[in-house]
Amino acid sequence: MKICITGGNGFLGSNIIRELLHRNHEVVAFVHTGEDISTIDSLKIEIKFGDILDYDSVLSAIEGCEAVIHSAAITSLYPYRCIHQKKVNIDGTLNVMNAALEKKVERVVHIGTANSFGYGTKVNPGNEDLPYAYGRFKLDYTDTKYEAQLKVLELVNLKGLPAVIINPTFMFGPYCSKMGSAQMLVAIKERKTPCYTNGGRNFVYVKDVAVAVVNALTSGTPGTCYIAGNENAAYREIFGRMAKIAGVNPPKICVPGMLAILYGSISSFVGKLFGFEPLITYRTAQLSTIYNYYSSDRAKKELQLPQTPVDQAIREAYDWLNKTNVN
Repeated sequence: MKICITGGNGFLGSNIIRELLHRNHEVVAFVHTGEDISTIDSLKIEIKFGDILDYDSVLSAIEGCEAVIHSAAITSLYPYRCIHQKKVNIDGTLNVMNAALEKKVERVVHIGTANSFGYGTKVNPGNEDLPYAYGRFKLDYTDTKYEAQLKVLELVNLKGLPAVIINPTFMFGPYCSKMGSAQMLVAIKERKTPCYTNGGRNFVYVKDVAVAVVNALTSGTPGTCYIAGNENAAYREIFGRMAKIAGVNPPKICVPGMLAILYGSISSFVGKLFGFEPLITYRTAQLSTIYNYYSSDRAKKELQLPQTPVDQAIREAYDWLNKTNVN
């Protein structure tokens, strides 16, 4: 099968491409003009440059493909509100979906986020049936990804778009960039995270998510969302495991939620004043105080989502970061 993947040079996209090649698919990576392609430039794939906000370039990228995997998005949590992020995550998604309809592709796999559903506890984790709960944090990343998901589902219902939605939790593994999990890993390794809060989240191996994404090309039900996650772990626990793998001492100080939020508020103010992105912001501090736990039972059952131990994912992420000197 010939498959076009948007955002193929990203963290998840780079791993999806390798899974596609492992299964002997032909790959077209649609990459934003001018972006770094070092994670995929040695692979036997076709790379097309363009912009998902340019409908004609999206059509050109999809031309001749039987399926589309839409992984491109702006995932930054700072600044909290960003007009360009809205355009890319919502308008760009609509361009990809409408182009897929116009070209009559057989299957679309849209990459969403688990944050589009309500979170829960270890005893009662969040799932695909719980309503969106992140609106109160006022983050364009989560708000736009949720809105984009709604628009994809609307096209499934109104125009028969053959789309399946994969909703990853927090991913660890190789080819991570300077943001997200890499930022967390580096902070632990360099002992820039002396504290932890009483929150937690769901963690997953990025290669497991890639397997579920590729499985969704032939499995799963159009119009259905699948949370792709694995372990629900408190920050104290996961930071300790990360520190052990990195060979450093773990954070030992538990910071009360209100104190963490106060620190994030001050950091955000200073960052705005001097024009830099702080390591901890008001919003990320808020997020660190909740238990962002999910169940992936549906993806395990219908997409055969693997459940590789997260420690292996952390180890491979550190190996990648050490190899590429990302800091």
